[in-house]
Amino acid sequence: MVTIGVAETIAETIGVEEEYLLLDSLTGLPTAECPRVRGVAAALPGVADGEVGPELLKAQIEISTPVCHAVDEVGSELCRLRAAVRAAARTVGCEVAATGAAPARSAAVTPVSDGVRYAEMRSQAQVLVDEQLITGMHVHVGVPDRGSAVAAVTRLRPWLPVLAAMGANSPLWDGRDTGYASWRTLLFGRWPVSGPPPAFADAADYERRVQDLLRAGVMADRRQVYWHARPSERYPTVEVRVLDVQPSPCDAVLYVGLIRALVVRAVQEERDGVPPPADAPELLEANTWWAARYGLTGSLCDPGSGRQREAGAVVDELVEQVSPVLAATGDRTTVERGVERLLRIGTPAERQRTAFEDHGMPGLLKMITCDW
Repeated sequence: MVTIGVAETIAETIGVEEEYLLLDSLTGLPTAECPRVRGVAAALPGVADGEVGPELLKAQIEISTPVCHAVDEVGSELCRLRAAVRAAARTVGCEVAATGAAPARSAAVTPVSDGVRYAEMRSQAQVLVDEQLITGMHVHVGVPDRGSAVAAVTRLRPWLPVLAAMGANSPLWDGRDTGYASWRTLLFGRWPVSGPPPAFADAADYERRVQDLLRAGVMADRRQVYWHARPSERYPTVEVRVLDVQPSPCDAVLYVGLIRALVVRAVQEERDGVPPPADAPELLEANTWWAARYGLTGSLCDPGSGRQREAGAVVDELVEQVSPVLAATGDRTTVERGVERLLRIGTPAERQRTAFEDHGMPGLLKMITCDW
């Protein structure tokens, strides 16, 4: 527990799920080797049950950290699990790529993972599933109860596009530059229940609206609530899903600290009776597109003023807003150093573009499979 304000305490547990692409070591194209890689990884010393799992397509693989209490602990767990899946992948002749979208694809359709649910998704969504060669980073932050989770989701909404811009890591698709910093954001936004979450009055309102979606038949189950932030259905957490997977644990831990601070602040404001932000859904949608298009290379909409400002200034404002919480959780130094590094060297998308422009696809593939 961490003390926030006067005699206020809230849970500070954190955890991360990261998805990666499996690329053939010779061609650099997605390869359906998840079952073999998982089998090898599961037998490695120190890898626990459930820490390495499948995703929708067999060319994807997912890791899940244990429940952690410190950002440095999350970083260590990510290093451990990334090393395990990389070693397992190389054993079967492929590489693990930490990029939000496959930079190149073959004409062959990548098969879905085993299971009735994935087969039904393929039957329903077809090309959308075929093109799901995208990977994200999901940050879980522990909260006291379901009501707190819903309140946090509503209050996080204005800052989700800023996080998307900061963590953009998917500029290439089909062997060329898309012009977007996060092409994954556009691809994933094609699912019926995706993108920025609505504002919810309370937990009952959230439940009613999810049930309405299920009754309407537009999603098969609650796991298809793909909003950029949502109350987790499996854990007592808020799950922030807006980020592309990050190139390295060094990149990732910045967002763990920042998102935890945002959630802590949101829960405290709900308890203190601070009104939630009144942001229009159309503006949030447009800001999300803008963030995916430009990353941090231009301007971003400042949630406070509702106007465009230089992107770095908006990022600095975000850090300033949560600075008291960062001090209380002990994450201020990690976040401030991470932001300084990000603004100095650019987003992962910018670094991918530089590698691609300077060294072509071989240089890009080396970056996304070795910069760990």
